[in-house]
Amino acid sequence: MQAAATLCARDRSAVYEKLMNAISEHRLKPGTKLTEEKLASIFKVSRTVVREALQQMAFERVVEILPNRGAFIASPTIAEAKEFFQARRYVEVPLLENICQRVTAQEITLLRQHVKQEEKARHSGDRRKIVRLSGEFHVLLASLAGNRFLERTVRGLQLLTCLTILLYDTPTDVTCQHNEHERLVDAVEARDSMRAQKLMLDHLLGIENSLHLEEPEEEEDDLEEILLGTGN
Repeated sequence: MQAAATLCARDRSAVYEKLMNAISEHRLKPGTKLTEEKLASIFKVSRTVVREALQQMAFERVVEILPNRGAFIASPTIAEAKEFFQARRYVEVPLLENICQRVTAQEITLLRQHVKQEEKARHSGDRRKIVRLSGEFHVLLASLAGNRFLERTVRGLQLLTCLTILLYDTPTDVTCQHNEHERLVDAVEARDSMRAQKLMLDHLLGIENSLHLEEPEEEEDDLEEILLGTGN
């Protein structure tokens, strides 16, 4: 019984990770329907395993489960997108003070290795990998604070940011700029928390400002034209 439960948990985690990676690489787009039967067939698991994975993703707001309709990849509204970025500023910027205090040489090496992977993906033009690695950098950095709950929060917000980018920008290079992560690592290695926080704040604001997060202005109907037909 315990072995079966362990296997089920492992399968659920695998499905969850594969779906999350597909979102982070922009392979799954906002509004995509996730059918339990289809996913169970793809991943060779039970529908129960798929359902539990989707429920976990719904808890993190990456998936929307609608009564009598099923599960869909979330489609953040403009208001929600602005809240995501606000939440990221509230979480990721202050975290850097703690990270700068406790970071080790080995962890700096991990960060630099990750930045090199990003650069390699840029040189090869692998956009999906660029997008995924750019997001993973933020999660890796957050993990160095030693708080699993905050790390998970950052991961969820990063994935919601991926969906926001797909909805509110054209497929241009809106991912993190090539030297911004490197400069962040430099500041963390120097344990300069003030500089690191400023770099992160500017970094997040830069991504947000590159998106089209303004509600279109509503045009007021011309009642005279509508009712009296005064228009051409």
